[in-house]
Amino acid sequence: MRRLTPVLALGALLLTALPAHAVDEGPAHRDSYGTKAPYEPRQSAHTHQRPPAGYTAVFTENVSRHGSRAATDGADGDLVLALWDRAQEQAQLTPGGEEFGPRVRALMAAMEKTGYGNLSGRGRQEMRDTATRMERRLPALFTRIADEGEKIDVVSSGQGRAVDSAGEFTGALAAADPALKPLIGATRTDKDLLYFHKTAGGAAYRDYLANDQRLKDTLNAITDQPRTHEAARSVLRRIFKDAFVDRITDQVGAARAVYDLYAIAPAMSEESPDPDGDGWGMDRYISRSDASWFGYLSDAEDFYEKGPGFSDSDITYRMANVLLDDFFQQAEAKRAGTSDLGAELRFTHAEEIIPLAVLMGLPGSTKPATPGETYTYAGNPWRGASVAPLGANIQWDVFRKGDQYLVRMLYNEKETAFRTGCRPVEKGSTFYNLDELERCFGRD
Repeated sequence: MRRLTPVLALGALLLTALPAHAVDEGPAHRDSYGTKAPYEPRQSAHTHQRPPAGYTAVFTENVSRHGSRAATDGADGDLVLALWDRAQEQAQLTPGGEEFGPRVRALMAAMEKTGYGNLSGRGRQEMRDTATRMERRLPALFTRIADEGEKIDVVSSGQGRAVDSAGEFTGALAAADPALKPLIGATRTDKDLLYFHKTAGGAAYRDYLANDQRLKDTLNAITDQPRTHEAARSVLRRIFKDAFVDRITDQVGAARAVYDLYAIAPAMSEESPDPDGDGWGMDRYISRSDASWFGYLSDAEDFYEKGPGFSDSDITYRMANVLLDDFFQQAEAKRAGTSDLGAELRFTHAEEIIPLAVLMGLPGSTKPATPGETYTYAGNPWRGASVAPLGANIQWDVFRKGDQYLVRMLYNEKETAFRTGCRPVEKGSTFYNLDELERCFGRD
């Protein structure tokens, strides 16, 4: 193993401890899936606060990550199947490993049929269900939109899974209230707004990913620990006999490929031959503790590459200001009477949701890594499965009473306070005056 700097070596020592929930009994913990965790609403609308007396909903806007999808390519499956085929020829499979190859081939066939990177059946249903719950939470608003002929604007990154997510979402809205159908605009593309990590606004960010030495050293130090190599060998020994495992040149890379298949399998549950959609049984090939460790490694990468990152730099999230600005501009236009929209619906990706969560100070995204410290589960609340699961969404609902406008935020459908320093209309309330949010976010 290469020699680490003292600071990173200390961080590596601290990281060897697994999170307390990482045990081998019971089903895998949701955090182990990282940002590939399928969507779950975080709160029932029945427990949401009512708006203050006299206020009615006049506008809603959201940004949503696309729903559950197939893997973006077949590289992980190809890698492990090449090993599996070789081991089979050499009689080097464990009894449990005999089933691994056919399971992977079936999963890959399902993903190829769906289309790599495309929405799965589960992802399409997630979008429909989220839209239906939105309409049910705000029935008076959508009745108003239909009665007054207000428009519903729909915009996406232009990527297939985002476009398809928009289609499923708006289709469900129209099914809930057919009067909305003619008011829903065709999905338009705005890459600068919803794919900014790949446009001109993300140039400095892309340079950071490609060339920042501190980033590379930090991620290498996190990955290159004894615990990683132990976990890798543990995963591979469930499939291959010890002698074969000894001959695998890159054990960590092979084990991470197994983990990646495990992580994406729940997103493909509707395509599973098992009527219960148990995730293709990939959890049979990775213990809960090993899945938690590889989930942590995945979260660490997302934390430093997309999330709060280093405390002395905002390179990972400042480009999301274009999206935060759009949230304010849409609400302000409604207040000013210059907008004929009843709803603004946006569909994007984890690369946009994660930095926006940092900018907005959303739960779990407020703590960067300070100099001399490394991101760990024990020391930081950031979790990919909570911050940006597949289908993650942030929603602002605007309520009016006379010339006063209030905003309520939902994060994955949970009522969520705005960042520290923003004052709600009263203590404990989830409603904020739009003027106060402008002050709090420095827009006044």
